[in-house]
Amino acid sequence: MAVTLSPKAVNRVQQFLQKDGGQGLRLGVKRTGCSGWAYTVDLETSPGKDDVEFQDQGVKIFVAKDNLSFLDGTRIDFVAEGLSHTFRFENPNVTEECGCGESFTVN
Repeated sequence: MAVTLSPKAVNRVQQFLQKDGGQGLRLGVKRTGCSGWAYTVDLETSPGKDDVEFQDQGVKIFVAKDNLSFLDGTRIDFVAEGLSHTFRFENPNVTEECGCGESFTVN
């Protein structure tokens, strides 16, 4: 089991951590959108006892155990396209995505 980051994502997370503090990146999912699930991304300041911790290139990534089946194997990238800057997720568990790219389905 693993969640990993591209070098660009590592750089961006480190920038956020230096600016805002925290122990690492929090990755999760929530019910929403037309396909059922959406990613949640935040900085983690105090991990919980039910969190699974991954570490990639010096950055800690925290995932709640109940979100792990949705996120196992996910690779997070950071992309800049024109004025848009965003994290992009390469998740092998996704079976469908909505047309706008905001939500996804897993089986």
